[in-house]
Amino acid sequence: MEKIFSTKNIGVLKAVNDLLESVKAKDEDEYIFSESQKELLMIGEEDIKYRRVTTDEELRKLDEEWMR
Repeated sequence: MEKIFSTKNIGVLKAVNDLLESVKAKDEDEYIFSESQKELLMIGEEDIKYRRVTTDEELRKLDEEWMR
């Protein structure tokens, strides 16, 4: 969960969202998010809306610099 919440990669966030929407519990109930999970998802959606995101390429460069 930490990795999901820390990423700003739109593709990753969309893929996680699509995955969660496609998965249903055995009894067909929808996944119920905790209040803190809802808040973090709203923050992520706001980040996307206001383009506060980092591309995968930019993130990889930052990782390479950090690893030095």
